[in-house]
This record gives sequence, C-alpha cells and structure tokens, in this order.
Amino acid sequence: MEATQTRGSVTQAVDWLLERQNPVGWWFGELETNVTMTAEHVLLMRFLGVSVEPIREGAIAHILRNQREDGSWALYYEAPADLSTTIEAYAALKVLGMSPEAEPMRKALRVIQSLGGVARARVFTKIWLALFGKYPWDGIPTMPPEMVFLPPSIPFNLYDYACWARGTVAPLAIVISHRPLRDLGIPLNEIVVDGTEDEMHRVQGSGFFWWLDKLLKLYEHSPVKPGRERARKKLAQWVIDRQEADGGWGGIQPPWVYSLIALNLEGVSIEHPVMRKGIAGLDGFALRDEANGWRLQACMSPVWDTAWAILALRAAGVPRSHPAMTRAIQWLLDEQISGGGDWQIRCPGVTECGGWAFEFHNDIYPDIDDTALVVLALLSGGEVDEVRSAVERARTWVVAMRSSNGAWAAFDRDNYRELLYRLPFADFGAFIDPPTEDVTAHVLEMLAGLGSDESDPSVASGLAYLREMQKKRGNWFGRWGVNHVYGTWCTIMALTALRTGNDMVARAIEWLVARQNSDGGWGETCHTYVDESFAGVGNSTSSQTAWAVLSFQAAGMHSHPACVLGVQYLREHQNAEGTWPEPFYTGTGFPRDFYINYHLYRHLFPMTALANDETYHTRAVTDTGLAFSSRAS
Repeated sequence: MEATQTRGSVTQAVDWLLERQNPVGWWFGELETNVTMTAEHVLLMRFLGVSVEPIREGAIAHILRNQREDGSWALYYEAPADLSTTIEAYAALKVLGMSPEAEPMRKALRVIQSLGGVARARVFTKIWLALFGKYPWDGIPTMPPEMVFLPPSIPFNLYDYACWARGTVAPLAIVISHRPLRDLGIPLNEIVVDGTEDEMHRVQGSGFFWWLDKLLKLYEHSPVKPGRERARKKLAQWVIDRQEADGGWGGIQPPWVYSLIALNLEGVSIEHPVMRKGIAGLDGFALRDEANGWRLQACMSPVWDTAWAILALRAAGVPRSHPAMTRAIQWLLDEQISGGGDWQIRCPGVTECGGWAFEFHNDIYPDIDDTALVVLALLSGGEVDEVRSAVERARTWVVAMRSSNGAWAAFDRDNYRELLYRLPFADFGAFIDPPTEDVTAHVLEMLAGLGSDESDPSVASGLAYLREMQKKRGNWFGRWGVNHVYGTWCTIMALTALRTGNDMVARAIEWLVARQNSDGGWGETCHTYVDESFAGVGNSTSSQTAWAVLSFQAAGMHSHPACVLGVQYLREHQNAEGTWPEPFYTGTGFPRDFYINYHLYRHLFPMTALANDETYHTRAVTDTGLAFSSRAS
C-alpha cells in the first residue's frame, strides 16, 4: 500500500516536470531573490537615461507585493527588516512615480528612519545613491582603477577576488574614480536621519586600511593622477573582453549593471553595440506575470536545474531512451565549455576547460560544482559512448582545479586572500571563493561515479578535508545551500558513494535525527549563517526535508523511523498539481547578504526522495515474495 501511494506521488511529479521541459532540452526554474534586483534595475535605467515606462506598473506591483506589514523589505522570507533593501525599494518606487504620501511609502520611511537612515546602509546601496548625488562620494570607500596594473602575485590584484567580486570591483573602480552625479528626478532627503549628516561623509572603519583609504582620497582630490586615464582604459577593455554572448557579465546582475555604468562613464554611448547588447540582454533575466509583477532575476540556472532534473527522472525510472532524456543529455553536451577563462590565472598550464557554467551563457566562468553535477547526470542519463569524451575532459579539468588544501571551491583555485575583508569596501560578505564542504562533496561523488576510490590522491585529500570540517555534532556547513542540512546531505552522498567514512556518516545521521521537526520534516533558516547555534532549526520545508530523507536513503536507512516520517511529510505536502509549494529560501548566493528561493528545488528533491522510497519498497516486496516462494517449495 505504501509503495502504491508513493508511486502515485512520483508519477504526478514526473508528469509535472516533463511538461515544463523546454523543447530544446533544458529545464529552468525561477530564481527568486529580494527586491533589490528590480529596484536597482529601475535606478540603472534612470542613470542610463532609458525610459522605465514599459516596466513601471509591473515593477511597482512586484516591489509592493514583497513589502511586509511593518513597511520593510527583507533579504529572504520571514527575515528581519533589512535597511539597505528597504532604502532601495523606497527609492525605486519614488522614481517610478509613487507618491511619498502613499501608506506603503510612509511605512517604509518610518522603517528607514528607525534603523538609522542611509548613513547605516551597506556600501553598495550608498554607491547607487551617490550616482545621483543622494550620498556624498567622500563617504564611499576608494577603489583606485590603478589596481589593474597589479600582477596576480601582488595582494589586492583583481584575481585575489572571487570571480563574482572581481567582475563587480573592476567596473566599480572606474565608476568610483569618476564620481558621477546624474539627475534622479526626485528628492530623497527624507532618508537621512537628523544628526547623521557628518557620518555620511566618513568611511566607516578603523585601523591601517581606514587610514589608507584617507590617503587614497587625498590622491583622488589631487589634480594630477599619473596613469589614471590609462588605468581606466585598461579596465574598460578588461570589462569589454568579458562580455558574454547574451550581453551580460559573469552571468549575474552585479557585474552586469556596474559594467554598463562604467562603460557609459567612459564615453560608450547606449547606442554602442556593447551597450545595446548588454541592456537588451537584461530582458532575458526578467519575468513578468499577473501574480508577481515585473521582476529581474539575479541569475539563471538552466545547467544546474537540467542536471538535477535528469537525476530526478532517472531515480523515478524514466529510461535513457525517453525523448526528454535524450534531449536533455544532448543539450548538456552542447553546453560544455572548452575555452579558457580567468580560472587559468591560478591554474597555469591547463589550456582546455571541459567544465560547465551555471547559466546559459557564462563561458568565461565555468564552475566546479555544476561540472561535477553534470558529470553525474551524464553518467546516469546518457549512453556510455555518447558521454565518455565529455566526462573525461570534465574530470581532467576538475582535478586540475583542486586547491592546495586538497579541496575544491566553486570557481577558482586557491582563492584565499582573506586580507580583502579588511578593506572598508568589503562590508558585503563574499569577496573570496575558498574551498567548501558542499562543492568538495559533489566532486568526490563525481569521482566515485567515475570509479575512483581512496587510493586516488584527489579523493584522499578531499576526504581528509571533509573529516577536518565536520562539526562536533556531526553536521557540515553548506556554502551554496541553506545550510547545515544542505552541507550534511551533500557530504553524506559523497561518503556513501565512495563507501567510506562510516563513522562520519553515523554522526551526521544522529545530527539529522536530532533536528527533525515534530511534523516529520526538516527546516533551517538563512539566519544560521549569522548564528550557527540555529543549525538545523526552522519550519519544515519540502526541499530541506528531501535533503534529509535522501541522506538516510544514501546511508541505506530507508526504514529508519525518521526517514519514514520524512517520506510521509513529503507525500502529505504534495499539492494537487503534483508539486510542492515553498515560500522559504533554501539557496545561498552570498552568506549573510544574498539568498535564493530556487523554484525547482521544491520539486526536484522531494520527487527524487519519493522515487527512491518507491524503488526501495518495490524491491522489498519483490524480495519478500521470492523468499516466501522459496520456503513454500
């Protein structure tokens, strides 16, 4: 009976997923984030002199839909009020023509003032306002464009930054050096709290780097700056050289918008092909519907989503020969990246990539996490002869990208320079890309799928790293998913695939059992990045419950009471359409600062967990039947 119930749930989920495949072969779910993406798009259009009229009503609807009862906006669902997000939303609404006397605006302003006003906002929010003279440039940390002349061996060179930060800092150095003042078209004096005016003219911080910023500001005010124009031109060319086929930069919003602003300040007209392509490309990141209005996504995840979809369908018994499977496998094969990129700076001697990016177009920045997952999907859903060459190229590249501590980061090798966080500019918490537990676990799972074991030096070093990083209670940190439930699941999958680390798995399972909610599910909020004592604590979600259930299943513990209750939770929370509703954010962009609600997470992982459960019970029934037949004879 239990297997029959689960089979019905899985069938519904498979049908729902197959209906949403693009004819070309990929899947893609919305990446829901906070409203700053939409608000900053409004400010970008105003800065470039492009009309916001086509998106006015939709953008207003989206921003207001996400305002909370107290008038604030937040970084994620049910998060505390966030000052910077609220300021940007308020400013965008005002630019879009909303009256400051409207109740949503009055409530938002009360929140802004109660939290200290713009003087207490993040650096990036201050920069957006400084572009329009609404914040003094003297209060913005200096980022001299002359940094472009620093070789990779010297601290604070561009390649010390993670790829996403590098792509943002490079154009921002141009922007900050220009100190532009364009017309916003509206006053914003009300977001300044009385008594904080002097504070706005001072860069926050102390110590050596604070004094260094003061010295740099003296240089900025000097009429003579040898090499300044040459530095700007070199940086501008660096930016242009990294524009992707879709018109964007790095596949994500921050480097994209700042690159457009920087190039425009360098005299590149919005009619120039680079600018036209960049502005038009942003339309591809936009979504519009009656329920949620017009909004801009921070990123798109078709490669990631498609790989997980293949694995979910295969778990559900969809054969390799199914047309949906063959289309998806071919699309992934066509997306493999062969050329070079910034990753070569720290990986000399490697000329061919063999990896995949997260997005449709991000060939300069392939990532190790996606590559490991795609290999697993190709091995599961593709024919051996069809995928062999692509898989071997991927293995070669991933192994070469191993950092010196034996583990793997997402994009770069040996990107450790924590000194960057001492810069006054670095109040946004993700400037570097060090190795992490979840990415390393995915790589080890990939290597296990390719037949490697502990005798492989790459496997041995990765296992040593995971053992070192396991928490006392048995859990692991999750960099790219929320948080310890995600990191623990990723690591259990790797260890069980390699058939090793039983002691680590046992401790991790004990931690999961202790963190199960009374409703049978698991949950964890983004707050755990601020306070680790909340690891594994939160309202149950379908995606996080599925990660926990998948952990039990990988460990061969399908019949464990906690796993049984988890499966029951997933069955009970599937809706009539065959999918799972989930407002909570379980994906991580930048810990503490930026989070994501992957709209396919809520479907793919519960579907996979239920499929595994159905397979287990079907086999159990078959095995029991054979046993009875044997005894009867």
